[in-house]
Amino acid sequence: ITEAVGKIRGPKDTEVKLTLLRGSEQVEVTITRSDIKVPSVDYKVENGGICYIAISRFSDDTDTIVKEAASTCKSQNANKILVDLRNDPGGYLDQAIRVASHWVDQGKTVVSEKRGGVVIKAHQAIAGQEFKGLKTVVLINGGSASASEILAGALKDYGLATLVGEKSYGKGSVQEVDPLSGGASIKITIARWYTPNDKNIDKQGIEPDEKVDVTVDQIKAGQDPQKQKALELLK
Repeated sequence: ITEAVGKIRGPKDTEVKLTLLRGSEQVEVTITRSDIKVPSVDYKVENGGICYIAISRFSDDTDTIVKEAASTCKSQNANKILVDLRNDPGGYLDQAIRVASHWVDQGKTVVSEKRGGVVIKAHQAIAGQEFKGLKTVVLINGGSASASEILAGALKDYGLATLVGEKSYGKGSVQEVDPLSGGASIKITIARWYTPNDKNIDKQGIEPDEKVDVTVDQIKAGQDPQKQKALELLK
């Protein structure tokens, strides 16, 4: 998929020809490239007063949309939260901190950066605890990484949410890129992320409270046992 996307992408208003296979027939179509803006968060109010918030990545609009979700859910009397972080590869650290602050008390540590076992920086929650006290379940899987693990880890450690699904990816390193001669560069790990209870995220991941696997057959059949389990816990 990544290779295909790389070939399709290009300057705005230029054309790209695609060859599609429909059954045994090949069809060629020409499309014009354009800017595509996909929100990083999708949300809706489900039956039972459940506010479902799916975060696909942590980009610069994530916390803004989560705030919109909080307002919408409140206006519709939703008092339970289901956060879907499955296959969320991460993104901006500051957005993870801001989103975590909807649950974590202001001033409490959301994640720490450690080097050689010593804390070099602690990232703390800011004001804005819109979801404080609301029953919350978070969905994670092996595709949940980096910033999504920071959010899941903080909510789990503070007892603010129940995690459902599969163990997360385990991407918890802080890296910097240093230039070398000849135009080359080297990426160096300078620290690692730790949850509030001092758990190293890197290469270890976050374990769910309720482990629920999903099979290929279930996916093909449109079934989602992980979300179903989460909805049961929120009843």
